[in-house]
Amino acid sequence: MGTGIRRTAIASSTALLFCFGAVQSATADQDAPKSSTSGPDQAAGATDSIAAEDTVDINDRDDWDQDDSTSLVNPHLCAGPQTWIEFSKKKKYHVPSWWNGTKFKDGPGGTMTVSVTKAGTLSAEVTGTVSAEANFVIAAAKSSISYKIGASVTITTGHTYSHNIPHNKYGHLQYGAWGYKVSWEKYRRKGNGCGGGTLIDSGTATLPTKETGWKYSETSS
Repeated sequence: MGTGIRRTAIASSTALLFCFGAVQSATADQDAPKSSTSGPDQAAGATDSIAAEDTVDINDRDDWDQDDSTSLVNPHLCAGPQTWIEFSKKKKYHVPSWWNGTKFKDGPGGTMTVSVTKAGTLSAEVTGTVSAEANFVIAAAKSSISYKIGASVTITTGHTYSHNIPHNKYGHLQYGAWGYKVSWEKYRRKGNGCGGGTLIDSGTATLPTKETGWKYSETSS
């Protein structure tokens, strides 16, 4: 009699564990957002992707990006209407300042010594959405990519820097912010939030950080 009771209990526990595993698998299968290809929530066009020439890593510092995380955690299912940002591509990028007094050329050969002679402000650039929602993209990047990202960074005068130029080469020094180029996507769940995410917008962004400095390059003429 005791043996029969133990066998019944073991069989019941095995069935319960199998049921629990099936529920977990079904829940995991529902987490991935599903892109919409038609209707008012159709995604922005393929022209928003980062061009191949823009994905070249021009950052020559090896350890400046150690605070990275890889992506945002998707919102929970069945938590009501939700909107969130995901980043499909991310690349380190030296965001150049655009005004005179922050870019110099010298050579051929020798040593060039420069400093910022005019102050200014570098701002983030976000494509694919209205300006009122650009802050949403910037805030998501600050949370999931680097806390150093901001909507803008102020550059002050000063910051002297020297660099040797190889023989028969011209040196170029450009000031700017060590930042990122990213591709982003915006998703939404309606109603009770239990359904798959719908892609409602996408674009690219150039995002400066609060770290600024000189970027050196060289040419033959």
